[in-house]
Amino acid sequence: CESIPVEDSIKRGGGDARRAIDTWKDTLANLGRAGVPVVCYNFMPVVDWTRTDLMYPLPTTGYALRFDMVDFIAYDVFVLKRPNAAEDYSPLQVAAAEVRLSTKSEDDILILEKSIIAGLPGGAEAQTRPSIFRAISLFEGLTAAEVRGNLIAFLKEVVPVAEEFGVKLAIHPDDPPFSLFGMPRIVSTAEDARLILAAVSSDANGLTFCAGSYGSRPDNDVLAMAREFAPRINFAHLRNVEVEPDGSFCESEHLDGRADMVALIEILLREQRAAKSEGRRDNIPFRPDHGHLLADDVNKNSNPGYSYAGRLKGLGELRGVMRTVSNYMDRESIPA
Repeated sequence: CESIPVEDSIKRGGGDARRAIDTWKDTLANLGRAGVPVVCYNFMPVVDWTRTDLMYPLPTTGYALRFDMVDFIAYDVFVLKRPNAAEDYSPLQVAAAEVRLSTKSEDDILILEKSIIAGLPGGAEAQTRPSIFRAISLFEGLTAAEVRGNLIAFLKEVVPVAEEFGVKLAIHPDDPPFSLFGMPRIVSTAEDARLILAAVSSDANGLTFCAGSYGSRPDNDVLAMAREFAPRINFAHLRNVEVEPDGSFCESEHLDGRADMVALIEILLREQRAAKSEGRRDNIPFRPDHGHLLADDVNKNSNPGYSYAGRLKGLGELRGVMRTVSNYMDRESIPA
């Protein structure tokens, strides 16, 4: 199941969280009763995965999802006009954003706003400019430590339910893995993952290892993280990104980008074989996640990340790598 949405009241804490947590636990139990073995979820405040361009043209004539840091700052500071937003960025970034906004028409600004806040696949709801302004204001003053404390309190309640009903939980990293709109994001780095896994030591408390999300942050070593957390990776999103010096990024071909996808697949396959031999689990479910908008899908009502042909292309490439790596591992185990 991808995903059970986590209400913002849980992330903020307080009186409304009790009802939302109980509802989440009921849903989790029902999924377990139905035989669903893995549940993905995220803890991103207000906005789910966020991009500034859902139709970024590629040299291949396809289209990709892109996050442009300058465009995002322009929206945050000069369109949404979040109080004190400029203080979250450098003066050079704010100046560049002001120049960028001056080149945009009113239609361009509305498209940018829709891309950022108007609802995406997997998101719980669409936002308007007034509604997102109000939602962000409810997080004002909350620190990363406080939001992390709310996540840990949530885990201590839901992990026992997952264990009871035979479900493995898999928290998805922040996407992008850094603060947006001044709100804390606490599933962005290797240290974040360590704290989450240590908070409730159970195989039912695990990660969705999204190579693209973790890879969107230059100081994340995707392969080192995969090796360290392999036994607690309960779900894998195999996708890739190209990252630019200012923090912008664009979704790349599945086998290109920052993460060495062949090496990552080998790490996951070795963990899968070890887990199976030790009786811990049979497999690590994965999906190609996202993909470029290609061919006739351009004429269909589909976001680039969720188009049929692009994801099928990625799946075919990943399966080819998996078969090759598996054959290599088989030959390793055959005596000379």
